[in-house]
Amino acid sequence: MDVHAWPPYRLRITTPRLELRLPDLTWLDELAAVAAAGVHDAARTPFTVPWTDGTPPERARATFQHVLGTVANWRPEEWTLSLAVRCDGRVVGRQDVSATDFAVTREAETGSWLGLAHQGRGIGTEMRAAALHLAFAGLGARAVTSSAMTDNPASLRVSEKLGYAPDGVCTVAVRGAVRTLQRLRLDRASWEAHRTVPVEVHGLDACREFFG
Repeated sequence: MDVHAWPPYRLRITTPRLELRLPDLTWLDELAAVAAAGVHDAARTPFTVPWTDGTPPERARATFQHVLGTVANWRPEEWTLSLAVRCDGRVVGRQDVSATDFAVTREAETGSWLGLAHQGRGIGTEMRAAALHLAFAGLGARAVTSSAMTDNPASLRVSEKLGYAPDGVCTVAVRGAVRTLQRLRLDRASWEAHRTVPVEVHGLDACREFFG
């Protein structure tokens, strides 16, 4: 899709198996269907906001609206790049990179989810590696943060493999219960030391101003 008014739609990140980009309506509809089919066991939630509690159609609509909202609310001072992830010709999940006052802090945050049918294949690590390459190599980040519930070992393993270090914990309320969130931090030196996935970024120069 060639959208002249919004150059981030032309940004693409590729790895040996994956393509990540801001989804057009076709990709976004596929992404909504992945969310509807489920991204975790319904008995628990790995997210601070329990957006997956609804019915499949509600999850699909929430995903569709949320991604469009990230475009509508984008400002160089506060942005979320919500990328659809495609593998083997199918949309399989979502990888976000977000920041506030990035021009000053040079610090971004990652977040993601992957459809249940696509988990356990290393895709989560590969798509996070793509996001980190964009942040560090593409945008010149000094650090990238993330977080995961302490009872979400799969997400914590991905962070560990990519070089994140523990950065304290905090207590959050989810579904009316107390949960512990592990904060994580990755600096440039550790990112460099743990890089294993080849990543290419296309179309970034046309939209650098959007990132502050």
